[in-house]
Amino acid sequence: MARLARLAAPGLPHAVVQRGHNRQPVFLDEEDYRLYLTALREAVLPLRTALHAYVLLPGEVWMLLTPSQPDGLSRTMQAVGRRYAAAFNRRHARTGTLWDGRFRAGVVEPARLVTAMLAVETLPQRRGLVGQIDAWRWSSLAHHLGRRHDTLIHDAAPFWALGNTPFDREAAYARRLEEGVSGAEAEALESCALKGWAWGSAAFVAEVERTTERRAQPRPRGRPRKQAGEAPGQPSR
Repeated sequence: MARLARLAAPGLPHAVVQRGHNRQPVFLDEEDYRLYLTALREAVLPLRTALHAYVLLPGEVWMLLTPSQPDGLSRTMQAVGRRYAAAFNRRHARTGTLWDGRFRAGVVEPARLVTAMLAVETLPQRRGLVGQIDAWRWSSLAHHLGRRHDTLIHDAAPFWALGNTPFDREAAYARRLEEGVSGAEAEALESCALKGWAWGSAAFVAEVERTTERRAQPRPRGRPRKQAGEAPGQPSR
């Protein structure tokens, strides 16, 4: 079966994940994390790709990005991946592939973007890397809580809608963080990114399929349902 083209919809948020080859670490020390963020800055700004949230984990990177061009997501990820891999190999005197093939991505409905941001930024705790939810340094969580200004981050309309002032937005985000992300929501975001589907309402998924001319969710399993009045054993038309 031919592989589906990557789902890409300019102007909409995308959940993006890239993992190390054979699950190997892609960050070995603090300087590696800094180098990746530098490479990311050099990629997103020229291509006008908006970065809404990110987390760098030892063996993988998760981000929420909105490309402004049809090929913006691919160009952004190719640029950051190549720059960082070259720097990583030089620093650690190694050669060969760093990343596990193509990056993976799915489209997120803007109405679910804040939930997606929380799911991304709380990954370190869910993976058991830290005890306290805000203890992981290499994410955009501190920015959204107002503890530092991260110039990499472009605050999207759903985040601005949390309040009229920066303090209001940060307080509302902190409340959402305290409420937590459900297991179903976290699983839905991961499935969206890793399997290349759209995460959102039925109307949103239908619109993504219309504009991209590509299936945006998996087909239902099993045989098609029979139409009303169809006799048992009669094939569907």
